[in-house]
Amino acid sequence: MRNVDWSAIESMAAKLGVEPCALEAVRRVESNGDGFLPDGQPKILFEGHVFWRELKKRGLNPENYVEGNKDILYPKWTRQFYKGDAGEYARLERARAIDREAADRSTSWGAFQIMGNNYRACGYKTLAAFVEAMGRSASEHLRAACGFIRTNKLDGALRDKDWEAFARGYNGPGYADNQYNVRLNKAYTDCVALRSKR
Repeated sequence: MRNVDWSAIESMAAKLGVEPCALEAVRRVESNGDGFLPDGQPKILFEGHVFWRELKKRGLNPENYVEGNKDILYPKWTRQFYKGDAGEYARLERARAIDREAADRSTSWGAFQIMGNNYRACGYKTLAAFVEAMGRSASEHLRAACGFIRTNKLDGALRDKDWEAFARGYNGPGYADNQYNVRLNKAYTDCVALRSKR
């Protein structure tokens, strides 16, 4: 199933002890509420700076692979090389040709854009199981997000709608550069307004 219905959001939000609109705000900010591309593949974003670190963890020197791969392998975060949508799969496949596991760990997946290297925090035993689940259904995206939020103790910040604390924990220390907290607050407010009209 490509789209999660509101009852699923309500059910998962209740398990986390948060307002449904707070959970929905995260989904809307991360993927505009849809975790799949028109061709049915899950939305992804490949992060070349994470790939750099993941290769190093495997004892591979990233510098040995940079030539011809400067758009998928770099030491510091930049949005310069993002292609968006299906273009991200072309980047991912090139990275997989270097090291598949490192590439999948360096990609954010689905409606909640969770990095592959967080698969255990999301409740999956293997990276392959996580990646497969992200391609299967929006319900898996929701399940993974709730696991990640609970494991990383971000449910309290989401419950309190402490958007800065949540943004820092979910999106990293650079969250303010993207006004992540501001966008979360707006998405939450919009959701509440919309639901109140129903």
